[in-house]
Amino acid sequence: MTQIARLRFAAALLALSALSVPQALAAPRDGDMVVVDTDGRLMRDIPEAGAVRVVVDTQGRRLLIDAWDQVIGFEIPAWQYRQQQGGERARPREWERDRAWNRAPREQWGGQWNDSWDQPGSWDQDDGFPERPLPPRERSSRDAFPPAPDTASIERRDLNPMTGTVPTERDESGSAGDTDMPRVIEAPRFVEPAMKTEPLQPKTAQLSKAQVAALQVYLDRNGISPGVIDGRMGSNVNKALDAWFEETGERIDPADTDLIVRRLAAEGGLAFTTYTITSEDASGPFVASIPTDYADKAKLERLSYTSTLEMLAERFHMDEDYLKALNPGVDFTRPGVEIKVVNTGVKKTGKVARIVADKARKQVRGYDSSGKLLVAYPATIGSSDTPSPSGEVTIERVARNPGYTYNPKVNFKQGDNDKILQVPPGPNGPVGSIWIALSKPTYGIHGTPEPSKIGKTASHGCVRLTNWDAEELAGLVEPGVTVSFLD
Repeated sequence: MTQIARLRFAAALLALSALSVPQALAAPRDGDMVVVDTDGRLMRDIPEAGAVRVVVDTQGRRLLIDAWDQVIGFEIPAWQYRQQQGGERARPREWERDRAWNRAPREQWGGQWNDSWDQPGSWDQDDGFPERPLPPRERSSRDAFPPAPDTASIERRDLNPMTGTVPTERDESGSAGDTDMPRVIEAPRFVEPAMKTEPLQPKTAQLSKAQVAALQVYLDRNGISPGVIDGRMGSNVNKALDAWFEETGERIDPADTDLIVRRLAAEGGLAFTTYTITSEDASGPFVASIPTDYADKAKLERLSYTSTLEMLAERFHMDEDYLKALNPGVDFTRPGVEIKVVNTGVKKTGKVARIVADKARKQVRGYDSSGKLLVAYPATIGSSDTPSPSGEVTIERVARNPGYTYNPKVNFKQGDNDKILQVPPGPNGPVGSIWIALSKPTYGIHGTPEPSKIGKTASHGCVRLTNWDAEELAGLVEPGVTVSFLD
């Protein structure tokens, strides 16, 4: 590739990736190129720089590829966009032949070319359509042009930009030393977007774990907790989506990954980031294991984390197995090791005036004084053997890093324990790292040593949240806040 061609290509990519909303909304001229999404609509919200890649297919078209290697947009001529909208006349046949000539290999017209022909102002304007000048030796006759390709003979392939799948890559570098050539990918020729006959339904079954995790991170950052971030579409994510609708009136389609990536990029950064394990992370203190018997728990000095992995998973609101899967073969005990984690946000601020503990939905929702939903968390609320309270109670106090007093006559019977036991504090304690005491004796809202089970198992009558959700809620409430239990 010549130096001029390299500069021209770099400028084209810069122009495409730097489009602003006003540029996208401006009325394009026939000779302009516009960016459309995979449904053929003008792309009005250009993704933030760095959130997408621009690649070139075998026909020279520029495609926008998102963080999950899916095609989210194309660059097409303005006349083609207008024509598919039904607002423009058909394109002149002469222009079709000119396009065919422009796409033809240089060998077909003698290999002559002038770089000035690609510069602004070098195209003739004929009846509103741009026309590329012809090589001087062929300017005299249009019969010298190669015929326009027969679209009926074009091979139809399963992998194409319209489906959003990634075309197969191939190397067209030309020579080993030409490393700055644009990456070329195989893709069929784009004609026009297919017309949709009915609304598309979310295809959540086809989402990757990274895509689901991005949705979970977005909800988590906004105080609508999906529980542990594990890259799985489950009941806790669906409950969070319902809560989001209650708060905003918007239904988020989990398959609309472009929307989610754009919002993440604009509100704290993309879903994943890196973290370097420190010596403090690796040194603990930790305990070898957490016994199940309360009498054995009471013998320990502290119910700490059992490993750096467990501690970091909770710090980043993640499932331990998912954190390991993102970092295969990593030794989490070594300081200085860089790991991939989800990019969580800051804790929600404001004041919760009323809490609803929804037993049927297995969710806790917090509302401000105006009745607007402020936060929502998946929860484990009682069981048939040890039901939670009904009606309304109030918050009496908040205890951080609490110990736990086990009394089989007041609480529940655990194993053979028939004596009062003082269980030490710690994130792996029976009530986790937070205890929000309620006006009904022995009942409270608290954390848990097993965040992955929230919303999926029973409690001993209390309201159980993940430690990080309980800590966030503790910062939003004060004594006197009403807690309503819904059956």
